[in-house]
Amino acid sequence: MIDLPKYEGEKFFQDSFEKVNDCILSEEVLQININGDPFTVIMRTPYHDIDLVRGLLYSEDIYTKENQLDFSIVKKNHLGYVTELNVSVEKANLGKGYLSSRSLLSVSSCGICGKRELGDLSVSGKPLKGFNFPVQLIEKMQSSMIENQQLFKLSGGSHAAAGFNSAGDLLILREDVGRHNAVDKVLGGVLNQSIQAPSFLLVSGRVSYEIITKVFRAKIPVLIAVSAPSSLAIDYAKELGIRLFAFCRDGKSTRYS
Repeated sequence: MIDLPKYEGEKFFQDSFEKVNDCILSEEVLQININGDPFTVIMRTPYHDIDLVRGLLYSEDIYTKENQLDFSIVKKNHLGYVTELNVSVEKANLGKGYLSSRSLLSVSSCGICGKRELGDLSVSGKPLKGFNFPVQLIEKMQSSMIENQQLFKLSGGSHAAAGFNSAGDLLILREDVGRHNAVDKVLGGVLNQSIQAPSFLLVSGRVSYEIITKVFRAKIPVLIAVSAPSSLAIDYAKELGIRLFAFCRDGKSTRYS
């Protein structure tokens, strides 16, 4: 059951106002430990934490195997939200992303805060192979995503990411205050629940470089965004073989790669 905190406020109109008691999306801190040692601290919406951590480890090239991991709760706060989580990983299975781990707080609006050097932003691999599909499928998938955004319906403040199969059927949807977190939750949910690998990923916000790299590492060939892409996102989408659609609203879309 979704339970969001409520905050009092005053809603102003042109010549009047009224008191309101609004549901507000939670943003809470989570410290992630690997084998008992602090790894990073992120800000997130405290739902699907295990999916978030699993997806983050995968998309950051820290643990990319399909084997299940052992998660344990270290601490909770007075609201019952998990504030510290430990994941056990055999050291031999830790990827190169672990060596260039984040050294700073990662805020919900930024996916690469704390990267140590420019080399940490690189990604390589064989380009993905796209496939043809009717663009009308985009509107169908967006309608499905919007219909299932429960946190957004309550608060109006969440980002969403959703995976779909090649026929445009919804496989998994996750929401978070951070758009990068929402993507990681989808990737982690696919791994944790052994869900069919998506053919499409839809995101509710803009597309940055790092979202492209997350999609590439997850081998999702088509990325569809409601909002704008960055220049680096387009450049990397072309190089990595990702079909990137943006400004997908009201039956319209723009393909950049």
